[in-house]
Amino acid sequence: MEYEAIIKNLPYSHPFLFVDELSYVDNEGAKGSFTFRKELDFYRGHFKRHPVTPGVILTECCAQIGLVCLGIYLSAEITTNKMPDGGSVVLSSAEMEFYHAVYPGEKVHVKSEKVYYRFKKLKCNVKMYNQNNELVCKGVLSGMLTTNDHG
Repeated sequence: MEYEAIIKNLPYSHPFLFVDELSYVDNEGAKGSFTFRKELDFYRGHFKRHPVTPGVILTECCAQIGLVCLGIYLSAEITTNKMPDGGSVVLSSAEMEFYHAVYPGEKVHVKSEKVYYRFKKLKCNVKMYNQNNELVCKGVLSGMLTTNDHG
C-alpha cells in the first residue's frame, strides 16, 4: 500500500489531521512527521502569552502516525488499498511520558514499533522527536480495528 493511500484512508481531516508525511511503514512499525502550524486554533488558549502544544495533541499525533497508519497498513486489503468494511483503527489506551515542549511552527517526527497485532488489536511503542532530534515524548499506545457496522 502506498503511503499516500494510507493517509487518504485516515478517518481524520483538517483541522484534526496530524500527519503531513509518512516516510516508512512496514509490518513492524511506521515513521512520519507533522508540522504544528502557528495558526492552529488550540494555540490561542494554551497558553495565552507563551503557546505550547497540549500533551493530548502530541499523543494524538503519535497515535495517528504510529498506531492508526500502521494499523491501516497491517489490515489493508492489498487489492483495494482500503480498510476492510470501511473500518478504522481507534485508540483504546495510551500511556505517555513527556520530556520537551513543542512550540508553534515546530516539526516533529514520530516512530512506532509494533509490540503485537492480533485479534484486531494493535499495540505499539511510540517516540516523538523534535527538529533538534530531542525526545519529546514516548509511550505505549493500543488500538482496535473497527468496522463501520454499528450493530
